[in-house]
Amino acid sequence: MGKVIAVTNQKGGVGKTTTSVNLSAALAGAKRKVLLVDLDPQGNAAMGCGVDKDAVQYSSYDLLLEDVPAAETVVKQESCGFSIIPANSDLTAAEVNMLQIDRKERRLAEALQAIKDQYDYILIDCPPTLNMLTLNAMVAADSVLIPMQCEYYALEGLSALMSTLRNIQGSVNPGLHLEGILRTMFDNRSRLTKDVSDQLTEYFGDKVFRTTIPRNIRLAEAPSHGLPVIQYDKSSRGALAYIALAGEMIRKEKK
Repeated sequence: MGKVIAVTNQKGGVGKTTTSVNLSAALAGAKRKVLLVDLDPQGNAAMGCGVDKDAVQYSSYDLLLEDVPAAETVVKQESCGFSIIPANSDLTAAEVNMLQIDRKERRLAEALQAIKDQYDYILIDCPPTLNMLTLNAMVAADSVLIPMQCEYYALEGLSALMSTLRNIQGSVNPGLHLEGILRTMFDNRSRLTKDVSDQLTEYFGDKVFRTTIPRNIRLAEAPSHGLPVIQYDKSSRGALAYIALAGEMIRKEKK
């Protein structure tokens, strides 16, 4: 049965989609079967995998609201090494439309149930807000991976997100747990980065991944080529960081 991980942070611009796409590619490179679910109406994860989000037959909107079977929404991206359920602007309407539906917070969990055993990992790229889409992701997930920058305001956002996680644990998904906190756009020359990083480690201990993701031009360039950075420039610092992160996650699974 595949492990479902929601990649989320209520703050935008922290590297959620970058992490979703490149961690998927790194796990696939480690011979794991991976599905990436794009749950952000911007559809950036789909674009970063070379999928024309506006030309797909089905998207995550159809999965959530049109009862299209999950298997029919999956796009196999051979160039990336993993599969994706793409998103596009149709998903913008999902928030309102889902309010009328029974068991609205469980739509994604129930839809993925039919295909979970076909994958080792299912990663969900969440929108940068706590809405019905993010709630669906967290109800469907076994764990939450939180990418964050080491800056002052990020700590406040993290506190709010942890409160949300506890609320979901206490109500609709008691098995949900924190997969880990990933420090992104990491600059070890910055005093603020070091201070925030130390606070994270002090409070969350081994839930902070040892791997950090640096600022890297290749990471920024790769999406415009429709490729994960591992396919775009495997020797880049960004690619090596995500390969290290995948290795760290896999080793934790084996413990």
